[in-house]
Amino acid sequence: MKNLSEAKFATRSIHAGQEPAPGNHAIMTPIYQTSTFVQSSPGEYVEGYDYSRSANPTRTALEKNIASLEGGDRGISFSSGCAATSTVINTLRPGDRVVSADDVYGGTYRLFENVFRPMGIHFDFVDLCDLDALSAAINSDTKVIWIESPTNPLLKVIDIEAVSDIARKNGIKTVVDNTFASPYLQNPLSLGADLVLHSTTKYIGGQSDVIGGVVVTSDAEWADRIAYLQNAIGSVPAPMDCFLLLRSTKTLAVRMEKHCENALYLAEWLSGQPGIASVTYPGLKTHPQYDVACKQMKAGGGIITIEVDGGLEASRTFLESVSLFSLAESLGGVESLIEHPAIMTHA
Repeated sequence: MKNLSEAKFATRSIHAGQEPAPGNHAIMTPIYQTSTFVQSSPGEYVEGYDYSRSANPTRTALEKNIASLEGGDRGISFSSGCAATSTVINTLRPGDRVVSADDVYGGTYRLFENVFRPMGIHFDFVDLCDLDALSAAINSDTKVIWIESPTNPLLKVIDIEAVSDIARKNGIKTVVDNTFASPYLQNPLSLGADLVLHSTTKYIGGQSDVIGGVVVTSDAEWADRIAYLQNAIGSVPAPMDCFLLLRSTKTLAVRMEKHCENALYLAEWLSGQPGIASVTYPGLKTHPQYDVACKQMKAGGGIITIEVDGGLEASRTFLESVSLFSLAESLGGVESLIEHPAIMTHA
């Protein structure tokens, strides 16, 4: 298709990076289940492939596909979202500082505090909805501002454009973990961010059957450094995982529409139920950052955060009593899941 970059999201999700297979013109991208590729002469690679840790055609298709969905020049995929996060932080040096949202995924906090802080990289956790607090946290060693929006699990909606503007004026890179929104609902690069990151396990995968991660950026220098580390560290996805993710991006638009429709209905219903102390959902007008959500998101997403009257024991009873929902970690799949972050994902 010509001018695919100008096509609508649902069209790009099906076609971007996925030309018919060479030779037989199979419409589905093949699973190139190979560890190595034959060279025409020592160091001369056919179509640029030599070894599947370095590059694989199935992975290339996935990376081009998600880069198109996020509006970036380059996608780089990983074996998990945590692997993607680790590789981005590995571009920093001891003494560098990261200003991070104070409400981040537990696995991200674990990496920042227990893996990278002992190596000499410093992290300041700040409420990024408070732009004055952000400005006060920045110093000459700050290299990256790390955003989640909506955040996990409290669903704060951070003004990506405003934070990116502050970062740019201070010569700082902005990273947005876009997992909770998906590329369908929000495109941080268009709002001024330098790099966007996903756990592709979640909405992009959508079927609860694959683990993965990806970063997308139009910063060529940073992309080259991340790609070098991807190969050097080796935390790459398997060809089969890439194939499964490509299968899933084809339906991302229609799945996200239903996620949002169902979540808004449920959030409104829960808001009137006895025993529910509070309901937080970006699509509700009662959300503290509702106006920001309307500005940068197409809809409120598929995650609802509730507080149950009666504390932990009442929450435990509630979680043990669900039927259509499954008590399990993760999100974004076709199944409806429910969890207690402090006990489970953020423990």
